[in-house]
This record gives sequence, C-alpha cells and structure tokens, in this order.
Amino acid sequence: MSAAAEPTEGPATVQPPEPFGARLRRVTDARGPLCVGIDPHAALLDAWGLGDDVAGLERFTRTVVDALAEEVAVFKPQSAFFERFGSRGVAVLERAVADARAAGALVLMDAKRGDIGSTMGAYAAAYLDRTSPLFSDAVTLSPYLGFGSLRPALETARANGAGVFVLALTSNPEGPEVQHATVADGRTLAQVVLDHLAAENAGAEPLGSCGAVVGATLGRTDADLAINGPLLAPGLGAQGAGAADLPRVFGDALPNVLPTVSRGVLRHGPDGSALRAAVRAETEALVAVLR
Repeated sequence: MSAAAEPTEGPATVQPPEPFGARLRRVTDARGPLCVGIDPHAALLDAWGLGDDVAGLERFTRTVVDALAEEVAVFKPQSAFFERFGSRGVAVLERAVADARAAGALVLMDAKRGDIGSTMGAYAAAYLDRTSPLFSDAVTLSPYLGFGSLRPALETARANGAGVFVLALTSNPEGPEVQHATVADGRTLAQVVLDHLAAENAGAEPLGSCGAVVGATLGRTDADLAINGPLLAPGLGAQGAGAADLPRVFGDALPNVLPTVSRGVLRHGPDGSALRAAVRAETEALVAVLR
C-alpha cells in the first residue's frame, strides 16, 4: 500500500497594500489634521543660525523630523530645497523620508512633477514605487499636460498603496490664467481636473487616494470639491489664511481638508519643544474648525 502523498502548499497570497486614503484617514484621526512642510530655504536656515549648505540642511531637517515625526500626521518636504544641493542634498531627503515614515508620519513629497509617457513613469518610480529610496506615501503632480498624462503615476500609486495630490486651484496669482480657462462644455480647467479625480476615487472608502491641491487663501471658489479624496490646503500662516477661513473655501468638503503649514511652525525652531508647541497649537485650532 503506497504512502499518502504529502500535501502541497499553493502559492502564497500576496495582500495588496492598504490604500493611501485609508492610511491618511487613520493617521489624521489619531494625530490631527495637520501637514507640516519641510522647507529649508536659505532665509529659514539663516534664521535658525545655520549655514546655507549641506551641513545646515541636514541639521535643519533632522531637527524637524526628530521633534515632530511622532506628533504630526503628514510631512511635506519640498524637494527643490534638497535638490539644489545635488546628490548630497537628495541623500538628506532620503534619510528624512525614511525616518519620518518609521516614526509613523506619512510623507507627501512636494515635487509637482508632470510629464508624459516613460518620463512620467520614471517620476512615478522615483516617488511612488516601494523599492525606491525616495518612496513617499504620496506626491504632488501637475496635470497641465492633460490629466491622462498622469496615468503612469496613478497606476504606480495604486499598485503601491500610495497617493497623489494634483494641482487644481492654486493660490499663486498666475494660476487663474490656466486654471480658470474654460473647455467646450463650459467647465473650468480646474473643474475638469477635479472631476477626473472624483472618477478616480469613485467607491473608495473611507477616502480615495487621489487628492487635489486647493489654496486656503482663495475664498469662495464655486468649484465642486466633492472628489471623495483629500484636499491639500496650502496658504495657512505666512501666506495669510487661518483656520477660520477654511469653511468658506471648502464648504461641505471640509472634513476631507488637509491643511498644510510651513513657516508658521518652522519659525519656532530650532528648539524642539517650541516646534512641538507650535504644532499642538495649530492642530487644536484646526480640529475646532474641521471637526
């Protein structure tokens, strides 16, 4: 009588990564709805008593991450301020991304990339592929080569549980000449972008992973912001907007707003306790309005 055959194991089931929108909702529920920019521009380095060099960049960045990575929901490093120092600056950025994520903060890379085809695919691989040293939880993108040009980034983000924030209604004075232009059906170009994002997020719970950038200084926009995704709101603090301005800009979409503050927090450095106190004050003011 032959021995019974040994059972064989089937292929391991690979669980898809948790979507960015779900992770963002969880961390903002736990830590509060604040995104802190990491913007080591020359004037801020000088205000901290640091040189405008790689050593100053590294000291600044490590101080911010060490002080706040267990406090804030999201960090938004501005890639350009690291890139200007070449490979050594990018190395500082890579370490900051890894350290922030290890401490439980999400990282939104503010790179505003926008291109077509294989070039867009390469940008996506740099920021949205988990094997990349610059992998971030999300990245900012520019859609003004056509929303379809973002498809490589959207697909890479989805495969890696990452997100995107697409420029829609920015607060810079030059923005309206493009974003307020109308298409054949009468919609503004900004609304076309928002409608594309809503389609990408359709059916996602508790929140889609494709966000829009909408300036907090804009006042009433008359745009439909119901995209079922996060709305990054720059412009608080030094640019003039405050928490009390958010309901007028975002209306019913207010619960999905991710306000971002840079100088309003960073000016309190380099003292770590002062940075943490500034974050807690900003968070308290935002929670009172957003929730």
